[in-house]
Amino acid sequence: MKYNLKTIRLKQVSKLDYDFLYDLLEERNPISNISHKKMPSIQSHIKFISSKPYKKWYVIKMSNNSIGSIYLSYQNEIGLFLKKEYDDVKIANSVIKLFMKKNPLNQYFVNISPRNTKLIKFYKNLGFSLLQKTFKLEKGSK
Repeated sequence: MKYNLKTIRLKQVSKLDYDFLYDLLEERNPISNISHKKMPSIQSHIKFISSKPYKKWYVIKMSNNSIGSIYLSYQNEIGLFLKKEYDDVKIANSVIKLFMKKNPLNQYFVNISPRNTKLIKFYKNLGFSLLQKTFKLEKGSK
């Protein structure tokens, strides 16, 4: 599919985006989830968005379509999620470059599930390098 990458822009998240962001979360591949195991209710998701959990949070627009979201956490971690039909390396590259230009920092971080080899490769190709491996133990898992 051919996209007009020049029309990509970032729009700050507002109340008008609640449904879109919920649909985007619902569409996410479970392999990419590291923050939750089950889908939250729409009410708890709205409460989460309203709490302003990120330093910056944008809906990604291409032409007039909402195609994904990208955020910058208070720890300078990037979270990028594209709708399945727009999950394209060229789009993701353009979005990341635009995002970094709009939010210049000396360093950025990305948390990726170790099972998400596609995303690991994507960020390595952008120049990101492995910093650490994080382990967790959940009660009752042993």
